[in-house]
Amino acid sequence: MLSHFIQDPIYLAAAQALIAGGLAVVMLIIASFYGIHLEKEIIVALVRGLIQVVAVGSILLFIFDGPTVLGFVILAGMMALAAKTAEKRAGDLPGAFKITFWGIFIGAGSVIILMTLAGVIDTKLTALIPIGSMIIANSMNSVGLALDRFKGEVESHVGHIETALALGADAKTAVKPYTQAAIKASLIPRIDSLRSLGIVWIPGVMTGMLLGGSQPVEAALYQFVIMAMILTISGLASLVSALLMANEIFTPAEQLALRR
Repeated sequence: MLSHFIQDPIYLAAAQALIAGGLAVVMLIIASFYGIHLEKEIIVALVRGLIQVVAVGSILLFIFDGPTVLGFVILAGMMALAAKTAEKRAGDLPGAFKITFWGIFIGAGSVIILMTLAGVIDTKLTALIPIGSMIIANSMNSVGLALDRFKGEVESHVGHIETALALGADAKTAVKPYTQAAIKASLIPRIDSLRSLGIVWIPGVMTGMLLGGSQPVEAALYQFVIMAMILTISGLASLVSALLMANEIFTPAEQLALRR
């Protein structure tokens, strides 16, 4: 309906963004009515997200014809920013930024490089940066979920861990069940997304390819490739970050340093 009144594509997109943001504000008001007060967080997220995505879109307009190496430099910067965001989920866990960065770098970085070398991800910046950023964002979410769950598990089982240590178990063994629980929890959303692919939802990559004129089966297969990569990087990133954090919460004498 908006397209009948607004012909300019930029103004049309701005109007659509305004309507979508307005719906989020309506949800915020309803949540506030029921005592769920997230006003500051949601407003900041909406404004920040809009400014950031418009800024990135403006920058990409000028760099899409650049060399492939520029794309990897940009993705490396995204990994650092993603690690900083995931660090907030870790709370006061020791060495959080270092661990989130290595989890994202090893998980997302290795998959991006391998898939690029294999030709699955095109080296053109128009494909490398959007797909790479999608992979990094999912690894960030998985790392954040893994560390948040790991922190909660350890703080809830301090007595069990210290009992295991007192009985002669080493630090890795004492905390192993909680590391496993954290990794499993971080993978549940990715597994559910893959299970429901094509039945409950049709993701953005497939939708974009269909709108661009690709064959439906081709779009479907490439979407599966993306989802399989996301599952892989989620597992690697959460595994690396949880295992690294399992070492950080103990002193050199293998005493538990993390407390509620």
